[in-house]
Amino acid sequence: MTVGQGIRLGADIGGTFTDIVLDVRGTLHSTKVLTNYSAPEQAILDGLEIVCADAGVGPEEIDTIIHGTTLATNALIERRGARTALITTEGFRDVIEMRTENRFEQYDLNLKLPTPLIPREDRFTVRGRISAQGEQLQPLDEAALRQTAGTIKAREFGAVAIGFIHSYVNDAHEKRARDILAETLDLPISISSEVSPQMREFERFNTVCANAYVRPQMADYLSRLQVRLKEMGAGCPVFMIHSGGGLISVETAAEFPVRLVESGPAGGAIFAADIARRFGLDRVVSYDMGGTTAKICLIDDFQPQTARTFEVARTYRFCKGSGMPISIPVIEMIEIGAGGGSIAWVDAMGRIQVGPESAASEPGPACYQRGGDRPAVTDADLVMGKLDPDNFAGGKIRLSVERAGNAIARDVGDRLGLEPQAAAFGICDVVDENMANAARVHAVESGKNISEKTMIAFGGAAPLHAARLCEKLGVDRCLIPQGAGVGSAIGFLRAPFGYEALASKITALSCFDAAALNDLLDGLKNTAESFVRAGTSGVIEREITGFMRYAGQGWEIPVPLPDRAFGAGDAGMIAEAFKARYAQFFGRAVEGPEIEFVTFSVKAQDVRAPVERQALVETGAPMNAPDRRPVFDPALGGNEETNIVARDTLVAGNRVSGPAVIVERETSTVVTSPFDAIVQADGTLLLVRKGLKS
Repeated sequence: MTVGQGIRLGADIGGTFTDIVLDVRGTLHSTKVLTNYSAPEQAILDGLEIVCADAGVGPEEIDTIIHGTTLATNALIERRGARTALITTEGFRDVIEMRTENRFEQYDLNLKLPTPLIPREDRFTVRGRISAQGEQLQPLDEAALRQTAGTIKAREFGAVAIGFIHSYVNDAHEKRARDILAETLDLPISISSEVSPQMREFERFNTVCANAYVRPQMADYLSRLQVRLKEMGAGCPVFMIHSGGGLISVETAAEFPVRLVESGPAGGAIFAADIARRFGLDRVVSYDMGGTTAKICLIDDFQPQTARTFEVARTYRFCKGSGMPISIPVIEMIEIGAGGGSIAWVDAMGRIQVGPESAASEPGPACYQRGGDRPAVTDADLVMGKLDPDNFAGGKIRLSVERAGNAIARDVGDRLGLEPQAAAFGICDVVDENMANAARVHAVESGKNISEKTMIAFGGAAPLHAARLCEKLGVDRCLIPQGAGVGSAIGFLRAPFGYEALASKITALSCFDAAALNDLLDGLKNTAESFVRAGTSGVIEREITGFMRYAGQGWEIPVPLPDRAFGAGDAGMIAEAFKARYAQFFGRAVEGPEIEFVTFSVKAQDVRAPVERQALVETGAPMNAPDRRPVFDPALGGNEETNIVARDTLVAGNRVSGPAVIVERETSTVVTSPFDAIVQADGTLLLVRKGLKS
């Protein structure tokens, strides 16, 4: 990428706050602005104006804007997308409603499957059939397609999704259907062979439906954003971070908005991976808690865990299969509705519950004094003394302790016979336990021991809860980086230009055809690199993966492959690589069964300069805090005079003993009694358990 002034801006639209970070030749300027739901781009413009004024630069001096957003996710969760028609192969109309045979809650006799994104009356079928080997078994009924196009036009749909059986191996019917529909319809048309060219029709059909469903809304938003940025003077290129953690052009994002579903959290995982690499930590768990949700991601060997499918809007907490499957490359994490704006309530059994409903930015928690009157996690943090009511969000939002206490008392305390402060502690402890439980489940499903990892916490609310979460998980060390309150936006600035291209083609290894494999991989390499070249002219590195299994198995495992042309003698090498990988996952390989390829992946990204390593220092000189205030201490069951330290007064080598609160512009770090905080050379805070030996 051509570098001009060396000034880049990262913008992360969250459910409650929009985070803005301006990088001026290595110096960061940041702010948080309440998200504007009616005009999301307005919060970016407001934040851009603030950071430019702080840095003393004009919008016209910005070289690049990198953006991530939860708008696509929220549209899917809240069902606020366009009315979408699905056109599929005759006999497959109900695939997205029948789902799979998986019963995600085994013993629930009243189990209700999630409602499909597109109702049955908006799903149309057409004759035409492609075999699993890519051969045409029945020609496409073009006359019927033209009649369907007329029906769609008459019923005023906003988008069309096309998903035909086996189109991942032969996309001819889908492309022809798009051309025919485009003769009559002036609508965005998404085809599954471009959105998600992978086998398994339920996941593929659902993904193309989701893409079509949010496409008009996202295209309109991205167009408005670019126009308004230019009007403000920022005529630089805008790139989007996608769910896999790479950057793509706005044009690509508008065509494939489903790839943005986890864009904000992906930036956070990249931020944590960058911190891990800087300190040489090869086993890390990132903890990202904002205003609406909390996310946990496992990071090993400086790389976030990834997947090819994930779920949006799970109807049963922690239950795989209860959500909406999206089949795209993604940084894998577990996400729950537990953020600063998550609303607390008491269920029929007298138990405190928190979320998933959020007060968001409008009307916000009760303490924001913006019309919200229901207690949220931020209200509980305030009542417990963790937050300074006069210095929240850099003083831009004045918090009302009285309103927070009244809301907690009315909806929680009075119902349970608890004082507001005790009820506030109950709310926070439920949130922390929910997050701890989600982290344990995620780690066990991944075969990991979370207590052996170092936590990296960021997001506006995570530093408030990180130490308590570490206590529950048995984690001994936690890093709170500089700029933790806007960590995801900083992660955008660390992200490479990258794209992952996928193709499914079931091929037995005994029928290994090197020429055919090279042709397929060359096509994927060209596809992936073409997206990357839209943003950079630098050196590109590639990662080749074959997803393989024993014939007859239901799922496959990733097997890294060399980035070179294959020859006829490589079948044995690939077989050994598969067996070694299989043994890593399951203890030993199985001799005898046929080995087969299922899906191929090529990930391309630009090469970034290596980060400068620094040592993790666990000792430091105690310092005296100038201020104190009462903060609720769970270990004592009451208030304790607690040290209050401004983060910008700390220098490398300072040691702050818990209990303490370290305050900064975008967040506060609560150091509970079992922990001390040691300031690292780059300003990162290391929370380390007292008495722990290095």
